[in-house]
Amino acid sequence: MQGSTVSAKTITANTRATAIARAQRMAITGLAYAMLLGLSALIILPLGWMLTASLKPDRMPIFTVPPQWFPSEYWQWENFNRALIEPRRPFLQYMFNTLQIVLGNITGTVFSCSLVAFAFARLRFRGNEFLFNVLIITMLIPWQVLMIPQFLMFHKIGWYGTYLPLIVPSFTGNAFFIFLMRQYMRTFPRELDDAARIDGCGYWGIFWRIILPLSLPVLAVCVVFVFLGSWNDLLGPLIYLNSNSMFTVAIGLANMVTRANTDWNLLMAANLVTMLPALIIYFFAQDKLIGGIASVGLKG
Repeated sequence: MQGSTVSAKTITANTRATAIARAQRMAITGLAYAMLLGLSALIILPLGWMLTASLKPDRMPIFTVPPQWFPSEYWQWENFNRALIEPRRPFLQYMFNTLQIVLGNITGTVFSCSLVAFAFARLRFRGNEFLFNVLIITMLIPWQVLMIPQFLMFHKIGWYGTYLPLIVPSFTGNAFFIFLMRQYMRTFPRELDDAARIDGCGYWGIFWRIILPLSLPVLAVCVVFVFLGSWNDLLGPLIYLNSNSMFTVAIGLANMVTRANTDWNLLMAANLVTMLPALIIYFFAQDKLIGGIASVGLKG
């Protein structure tokens, strides 16, 4: 009888300890979610202000202290239409122009960098490490140092005023993306190459049928980085483009800011629209993006 009483007390104590531990875990989890929601609200707050500012009438002040989050009269959804189809600033045309540059840069970067990375990662040849070190050293050269020589070269061969100076250099490779892909490709076992050679594959077959499909995560990382860099680039198009019909979204947004009488509501509306492609790309590529960044090898 006494043993049964002790056993019941032990079970009761264990149940109470389990309940307390579960309550502590729930409290910690709730606190963590509350902190994450608070940080998310701080990050989303500027976007919310941009949205409310884009919906305000022209005569309504934008910058007020304290901020006025909601228009006192009505929402002007036609501000988005006005910002996108204004004849002086055809943003739809700007977005199409930028998309051409982005697609060209993505194609050139993936094609050239994957081939060079494959050579450095999977082929054995004299000077491999030396050439790779030289490639890494070129990352120390800022783009501003090469800006004037490149402009003079492209102007002399007649590419000024075209998209070629903004697309063709991507087909010559990028040291950072080559480094990422090479490090990732080095993590694959060499037995894959040997098995492919036994089946009759050459170097191109190994690259195209085995290495490239396995490298999709790191390719997704490079595609997202190239997209963001090309979509937000202002200095390159500003240097080489001289026609309003060829301008990009970055130049269009910059031209909307004037010294006086800037239409801030239209500027915020155009800015929100130009952010949508980047958000869509990240939404569809986030799994591969996070996995690719986490799994990029650091194998020497």
